[in-house]
Amino acid sequence: IGATSIERLFPINERHQERARKAGLHRWYVVSFDEDQLEKAASLMAEIGEVEKVQYNSIFSNQPSQAYTIDSKSTTRMTVSEVNDPYFSRQWHYYNTGNGIHEKQVAGMDVNVKDAWRYCTGDPSIIVAVLDEGVDYTHEDLKANMWVNTDEVANNGIDDDKNGYIDDVYGYNFCTEDGKVSWDKPGDSGHGTHVAGTIAAINNNRKGVCGVAGGDGSGNGVKIMSAQKFSGNVEGTEIKTALAFHYAADNGAVIAQCSWGYNPDPNGQPSINNDKEFKRSGGATYDAILYFQSVKNSDVIDGGLVIFASGNDGLGQSGYPAGYRDFISVAATACEGMPTWYNNYGTGTNICAPGGDMEHHGTKGSILSTLPNNRYGYMDGTSMACPHVSGVAALGLSHAKKLGKKFSLEEFTSMLLLSTNNIEPILATNADMEFKYSGKMGTGSIDALRMLMNVEGVPCVEVT
Repeated sequence: IGATSIERLFPINERHQERARKAGLHRWYVVSFDEDQLEKAASLMAEIGEVEKVQYNSIFSNQPSQAYTIDSKSTTRMTVSEVNDPYFSRQWHYYNTGNGIHEKQVAGMDVNVKDAWRYCTGDPSIIVAVLDEGVDYTHEDLKANMWVNTDEVANNGIDDDKNGYIDDVYGYNFCTEDGKVSWDKPGDSGHGTHVAGTIAAINNNRKGVCGVAGGDGSGNGVKIMSAQKFSGNVEGTEIKTALAFHYAADNGAVIAQCSWGYNPDPNGQPSINNDKEFKRSGGATYDAILYFQSVKNSDVIDGGLVIFASGNDGLGQSGYPAGYRDFISVAATACEGMPTWYNNYGTGTNICAPGGDMEHHGTKGSILSTLPNNRYGYMDGTSMACPHVSGVAALGLSHAKKLGKKFSLEEFTSMLLLSTNNIEPILATNADMEFKYSGKMGTGSIDALRMLMNVEGVPCVEVT
C-alpha cells in the first residue's frame, strides 16, 4: 500500500510500561500512507490474521460555544461572606438566590457549593486532566492550581522523567506533538480554560471567579492538568484522544474531564448509536479510556473517573463516547432548573448540571468562568455542565482524602450519581417539558453538599 511510516501509537513510559503492556496498548500502531489508498489499506490489513482491529483516525468535535467576555476591571458587591472573589455573585450555577438574572430564575437551582465549602474546598493531591483545548496555565485565577511536572526541565529537548514525552512541564499538546500547551491559536475559543475554571479557579484570592474545588485561597485547590487534544482550527482525532488518556493516566490524573464527542452524521443523527458500536469503532480510544479507568493514582479511589458532556445536538440519546455504560454522561440545565434546548438527553445520560441557556435567559443566564489572558466570560453548553460534575467529583475525593476514606471506582461513581436533587417537580410545572424530558435527565441535578455527606456516610433527607 506504499506506507510512508509505521510506528507505535503509545510511547514507551519506562515507569509504567508493564501495566501498559498488560492493557495491550503496546499492540497499537499508526500506519501512514497516501490518502487515496485508505480503503485498500484497511481491506488488506484486515485480511492479516495477526491484525485484530483496523481503525480509522476519526475526528471528534468539542462543539465550543461563543464566549462573551466581561470587563475584568469591573467589580460586583459581594452578597456572600465566605469568599472574596468579585464575580462569585454572578455565578448563579454555584449559588442561585433567585434574583438578578431572569424573571424565571429559581432559587436553589445550583450545585450547592456554598454549603459544601464548609466541609471541604479541595486537595492538591487530586489531579483533574482537562482533555480539551489548551488551558492557560499563566492565568491569574488558575496558575496556582495548575499541575506542574516537576520532574521535567522546560525547553531542553530531553525527556527528563522518561515518561515518553519531551518538555511536558504544564501538560502536553497532542496537536503539535510537544510540551507547548497553547490557547491563543487562530480559532481557539477559550473552551479548555473556561472548563478548567469551573473545576478549580482559585477561591478567595480577590480575583475573578470561583471554582467548585478551587480551595480556600491557601493553596489547597485540586490540580488541573492540560492534556490538549484540540488547538484552534485543528480538530481532535482518535490518535490525539487515545494519547491524551494514556498521558493523563501515566502522570497522576484521577478524573478525566471530557467536554467533547463524535460528530453527528450528515443527517444530524448520532454517528454511533450503542455501546457495541462504540467498542467496535472506538478502538484505541476505547482501550486508552479503559487503561485510564484501571490506573490507581490516589489512595482514595482505585481507578480513574471518566466524565463526558452528553452533547449539544438536541438528540434523544447521549452522544458517544459519553453514552457508554461505564462513563458518566452529563446533560445541562438552565437557571430555572429546566433542561436546556440544546441538550442530548435520554438513553445513556446519567446526570445533569447547570450549563446555561443564553438564548432564553441572556448572557448572565450562562456560565461564568475563566478565559485566556486573565479574562473572564460566559459560555453555554453541556460542555459547561460537565466540569460542574467533574468539580464535585474532585471535591468528593478531596473530602475522602481528608477523612482517610477509600472507595472503589464503582462505589464512588454510584455515590456521585446519587448525589443529586430531583428535577421532576420542576419539569411538572411545564407540560411540554415534562412530556419531553421526564425520566430522561439521569438521576437528577448534581449537589455538592449531598456528595460530601455521602462520602461521610450521612444520609441527606429533604425536608420542607
